[in-house]
Amino acid sequence: MTAVAGGAALGCAPFSIVVLRAAVFALALLPAFPVAADTFRFSADRMSGSRATGKDVTVLSGNAEVRSEDLTLRADRIELTGKDNRYIECSGKVLGIDDKRGIKFVTERLRYDRELKIARLDGDSSLEDNENGVIAKARYIKYDDGTGVSVLQVSVRIFKGDLVCRSQYALYRRKEKSLELSGFPVVYKKDDEFRAERIRVDLDTEDVVMDGSVSGTIRQGAGDAGNAKP
Repeated sequence: MTAVAGGAALGCAPFSIVVLRAAVFALALLPAFPVAADTFRFSADRMSGSRATGKDVTVLSGNAEVRSEDLTLRADRIELTGKDNRYIECSGKVLGIDDKRGIKFVTERLRYDRELKIARLDGDSSLEDNENGVIAKARYIKYDDGTGVSVLQVSVRIFKGDLVCRSQYALYRRKEKSLELSGFPVVYKKDDEFRAERIRVDLDTEDVVMDGSVSGTIRQGAGDAGNAKP
């Protein structure tokens, strides 16, 4: 592992540990690491690393940031592990921005596989899909960048325009613009309310399809209440 600080190269032999600290200003570290055709750079106030027993570990703390061509991750602490720094774990005020897909997420803890491009968000988490105008919140979110599918669990809340969806489990397919809700799901559409065992929502047309123990409240004179289907 090699780090560059103030123009000086610091080499680390196997079984060695390097610790770099910021004094008056933040120390910038700008090595690039490849995974397939992807590269990324990182910066932090402090960095420590170890290659003991063949396990590569790099820990960034204090204004930590990891940036690739499309994805930027910021957190209080970022840990890079695995071959070619495949795995990224972030904790403390985690912010992620995917400029290419128009996605932004905020969470307490994040685990990201750079090879599979799968992110797992733990704790109070939110995912904003600016391309589709969707905001999703839950205690756990798994986002697969390859398929564009998000799995949300526990205290799920999803917002789009006049639609407000709540459940304990949700499957959000951003490419198809569809949403599947289960676990006491309820959908609020303006002044209307829909409940069922399972609810499917077309986020493009705002059609609501309900299955099992269907119930709801439709305000008299609501012009688009007919979009709800049993």
